[in-house]
Parts: sequence; structure tokens; C-alpha cells
Amino acid sequence: MSQALETAKQHLLDPVGLESKDIQNTLDKLMAHDVDAADLYFEASRAETWVMEDSIIREGSHSIDQGVGVRAISGEKTGFAYSDEIVLPALSKAALAARAIAKSGGDGKLPAWQQQNISPLYLPDAPMDSISSEDKVALLKKIDEICRRKDPRVKQVIASLSGSHTAILIAASDGTYAGDIRPLVRMNVNVIVEDKGRIEKGGAGGGGRLGYEYFQDDALIESYIDDAITQALTNLEAIAAPAGSMNVVLGPGWPGILLHEAIGHGLEGDFNRKGTSTFSDRIGEKVATPEVTVVDDGTINERRGSLSIDDEGVPTECTTLIENGVLRNYMQDKMNARLMGMPVTGNGRRESYAHLPMPRMTNTYMLGGSHEHEEIIASVEKGIYASQFGGGQVDITNGKFVFSASQAWLIENGKLTAPIKGATIIGNGPDVLTRVSMVGNNMELDSGIGVCGKDGQSVPVGVGQPTIRIDDLTVGGTST
Repeated sequence: MSQALETAKQHLLDPVGLESKDIQNTLDKLMAHDVDAADLYFEASRAETWVMEDSIIREGSHSIDQGVGVRAISGEKTGFAYSDEIVLPALSKAALAARAIAKSGGDGKLPAWQQQNISPLYLPDAPMDSISSEDKVALLKKIDEICRRKDPRVKQVIASLSGSHTAILIAASDGTYAGDIRPLVRMNVNVIVEDKGRIEKGGAGGGGRLGYEYFQDDALIESYIDDAITQALTNLEAIAAPAGSMNVVLGPGWPGILLHEAIGHGLEGDFNRKGTSTFSDRIGEKVATPEVTVVDDGTINERRGSLSIDDEGVPTECTTLIENGVLRNYMQDKMNARLMGMPVTGNGRRESYAHLPMPRMTNTYMLGGSHEHEEIIASVEKGIYASQFGGGQVDITNGKFVFSASQAWLIENGKLTAPIKGATIIGNGPDVLTRVSMVGNNMELDSGIGVCGKDGQSVPVGVGQPTIRIDDLTVGGTST
């Protein structure tokens, strides 16, 4: 038995007296009544959040949650039930409910469990225990003090620290028997600045699948603080954004969120199986300029979106989605891969035991190209450069999106000039891919702040890209 599976079993099964044979018997009962596939997902998690505002700790919360989700699949029909009690009677009751919803034409045969030797991408230690409560408070106070000392125009500081520790165990009718122990931490620094009656805000942060000791690096903390204050002060000097069709340069790292939303979701298996994605039935077709290669990679050590195994017990992988402009693959969970006759890619994810898994992104990013960052800026006679993004909206069925740039500048005669405020980037994901004319050699991943929403479920993700130039993109602004 792998170490991760053994540890997950100790967290989830041993305390309540459940044994592997109980899980096997439950799956037997599910499969014995005309069900094609079934799985059990056990989960126990601890989480905490600390928030300092106006130099005072405003929030210090801690939560514990555990439960089991039971899924039965028949063709395209799924039965699902869950219980927040991990005990045999509750497990059996949930199994009966799931089976009743989805019974169909399975043969009731179960293969032997297959335990894989999976190399963990992160340590199993609980972040909450990595430093003391006093040290957590001291860290937030330090951030508050440095922010106020950096610039007298900083009027308000909100700093937060959050961590979670989750144990999962998956048993499935296809022989999967796997476990994982997942740490996750995040820090946010937000400031409000004021000068001559004008008020602006800025924010930065990061994290990953680590312990809180990650944030005891003074240089890292300074970088978050500097980024937050610089963003706010830059916006103090910003002029109204222009409007119209123009060349747009997106900076490296976090601007990859546009790629994630406008393109990534359209490459998830369920939308393509149902024919609702603009990328449906287009494998092997040219969908972007040759400069564009996009991958989804859940195997990067300690990254926020990484997983040793997905929530169906499948090892994650680096999946090439678009290669030199050609669509190569979709992201798949088990059910959609089976129905589409395609390979599983380790992208089955769920928010918790109370949710069904579905195809989701992990760390999705565009690979680097051959151009220097400065070369791309210099190539634009008139346009904008966006280095940070705020909120946005996208319609998966047609790829149309609207994103707001939280930090951007005018580009005039190949140089960055005035900072601008109120710029929105408007376009169509598949169309944008055909307008990428230059790709930088400076690919960066975001700092570890991404959260992805889909069908009411939120999961941590990573995004990234190099500097890229997109031609003739619509920019919404307040000046012409």
C-alpha cells in the first residue's frame, strides 16, 4: 500500500472502524444492481483563516469537515448521494440512494483493486501546525507595519492568511484504490491609498501546496507588498482608458486567467461531449496561430493547481491541448472519457465529498515563444499593455468574454506611457487564438491565487503565460 493511501486510510477509515472489505462490499452492492460504474470518495478536511484589518485581527476561524460521496453511473445518467458521517450505515444508505437513481445495464463484476506507486507532488504535513498562532498573528502585523511604512498614502491594509489540510480516499468499481493528503496555503495583501482626494486600491498575494513557513521569506513578503502598493499608486495616476479596436499586449503570469476562462473551459470534456463548446469535434484542426501551444499540467511540484491524483484517483499529467495552433486534446474525467472514447487525462475534480466530479483544469498555461518582452512592446505603435486582471465573464457556448484590466498602460510608438484605468478587454476566445501574433520567451506561472468556478463548484487552479501580443482586439474604455 502506498504511503499516501496508508495515511489517508489512517485519517478516514481507521478512526471509525471501517475496513477495506466494507468498502468492497458497498461497491459490490452498487454494481450488483445493473450499474455500469461506481465510486466512493471519502474526505476529511481542516481549514483556517486569519484576517487583519486596520492593524486589528478581525477574523480567526477554524473549521473541520468530513464525509463520503457515493456515485453510480449508468450510461450518461449519474446517481449521487453523500453523507457527512463516515460510518457503515450512512455509507450503505448513500449507496442505496445512488443506485436507485442510476441503475441500468452493468454486469456487476469488479476487478481487483489496483494500488499505484504515485510520487507525491507535495508534503503531507498540515499547514496549520507548521507555525504557531502567535507567529501567524506576528506575520500579519509585520505586513501591516511594512505597508504603512512604505508610503504615507497607504490608508488601509487588509492582510489575510489561510490554510487547509485535506485527506481523500477513492475506491472505484474499475479497480481504483488511492489516497492523497493535500496541504494548501494562501496569503493576500490588499491596500487602499489616498492622495489629493483620490482613492485607489491594489492587491497581491500567493501560495501553493506548502506550509506557512513558505511565507517566512522576507523577500517574498516584500514582493507581495510592493506589488499591491505599486498597483494602487499606479492607478492614482491613471487616465481614462481608450476605447476601440487596437493591438493589446498581455503581460506574463496572472493575465493567463484570460486564457483559462476564455479558452480553457471550452477544452473540458463535458462541454465537448455535449457539443456545447466552440471546440467540439475539432481535434486535429487549426484553431490558433502557429505561435500558440497550450498545456494543462497537474504535475508541477507544490503548485496551487497541482494534484498527485485527481478526485477520481487518476494520476495527473501534462496534457497538450493546443500544439503549434492545432487542437490536440480535451481535458477528461473518467465518465466523459469513456463516453467519448478518449483517454482519461487526470482532470476529474470536485469541490468536496458533497459534489460530483467533472472535468476541470489544474495548471493551464501557454508555452513560451521566441520574442523578448521589450521587443513585443516596441512592435506596437498604438495599443495597451495589461499586466494585471480583475474580474471577468465568459460564455462557454460561444467563447465570448469581457475582462477588466486592474493595471494597464498606453503603448504609444512602441513605449509604455500613461497608466490607464477602466479598460475592459472584449472578445471571443477561439477568435483571439487566431490573433496572437507574437509570443514572448518569458513564460511565468501566477503566484498561487487562482480559484476556478464551474457549475457552483470552486477549486484551486494555476494559470500562466508569457508576454503575448493580440492584434485588433476590442478595448472598452471611457475615452476615444
